[in-house]
Amino acid sequence: MKKPVIKNSIRRFRFNHDEMTQEELARRVGVTRQTIIALEAGKYIPSLALAFRIARVFGENIEEVFQYEE
Repeated sequence: MKKPVIKNSIRRFRFNHDEMTQEELARRVGVTRQTIIALEAGKYIPSLALAFRIARVFGENIEEVFQYEE
């Protein structure tokens, strides 16, 4: 069975929100900047709770920020 892939648009949304820094996003959702870096690089799949927190920061539905691919 292939490992699922979760892609995201975090970087695009950060830049569309007054060029929000990785540090600012991390602070607002309660994680480290390194976690945001790993998410944007596709090296880390967030928990569902973290994915919702990130989407809420941007005022978007979770599906707009994260895309699931099998």
